Parts: sequence; C-alpha cells; structure tokens
Amino acid sequence: MNQSPAAPSTPSPQPDLPAADEYSQELVRLERQAAEHLAGWQRAKADYLNLKKQMDKERREVAQLAQATVVLEFLPIYDNLKRAMKHIPSEHQSQEWVAGLGHIQKQFEDLLKELGIITIPTIGHPFDPTLHHAVSKVKQPGVQSGQIVAELKSGFKLGDRVLEPAQVSVAE
Repeated sequence: MNQSPAAPSTPSPQPDLPAADEYSQELVRLERQAAEHLAGWQRAKADYLNLKKQMDKERREVAQLAQATVVLEFLPIYDNLKRAMKHIPSEHQSQEWVAGLGHIQKQFEDLLKELGIITIPTIGHPFDPTLHHAVSKVKQPGVQSGQIVAELKSGFKLGDRVLEPAQVSVAE
C-alpha cells in the first residue's frame, strides 16, 4: 500500500471569538441584572410578609369586635348585677344566696377579662370625655373640679376602643 506522507497540519480557521473585554462587560451586565432581579424579589417578599402581617392583625381585630358586639348585649346585665350587689342590706350579706350572686359577678368579671374587656375607671379619676359621659355636675366640697364623684353606669373598653362610655357625675 502506498501511503502518502502526512501533510503538515494546518490550523483550521477559527471563528472570530469576542475579546476577553467583551466577555467581562457581558458578565458585569448579567451580574447587575441578577442583582436587580434579586433586589426586586426581596422587595416583593418583604411586601408580601408585611401584607400578611397586616391581614392577620385585621382578622384578629374583626374577630375581637365581633366578640365584643355579642358581649355588649350582656354588659347591661352585668352592670345591673353589680348595682344590685351594692344594695343588698347588710343583714343579708352573710347569706348563701348573696355569696352565690357574688360568684356570678366574679364569673362575669373573669370572662370579660379573658376577652380583653376592661371596666373604665371612674370614681376619684379625672373626667375624660373620650371615656366618660357626664350625666350631672355636683358641688362636692373638698373635691377638685372635673373629678368624678359617682358612677351611674359602668363603661367598658376593648384594648384602646371604648365599647361603652361610663356614665358619671362630675364635681363642679
């Protein structure tokens, strides 16, 4: 067999490759773009988490208000029970039925506390039109003007919201 001597290998023509500078510029551009996308994603995630927290807070507030609406129907009964307990004659104070009424009053108080409903402070406190409704003004020697001297009806709050203002008498 006749073999021809191997021809010296000539390099095959290579396509024009971009210069290293062009690769560096493209890499920098892509890194910037990736950083922008990451920042956008992080902002979107933060917005989502904030929205979720806000929605959860609003859901809790709506549930509390719905609960408070139902409880508002029972507050006059509780207030009447408190008033009745104050008017029990002293000779009956030691009887079992009075103790039973006291336990019922305590149950009411515990339930209200559990629901986050607090009684608005009155007697001895300064009058606050956001918490109290002044039914009358009375002259009371030795008591500073604007101070509450009598509670006619209890008031209640749920958190910072006044459910029912307290009805009071205020010193002139």
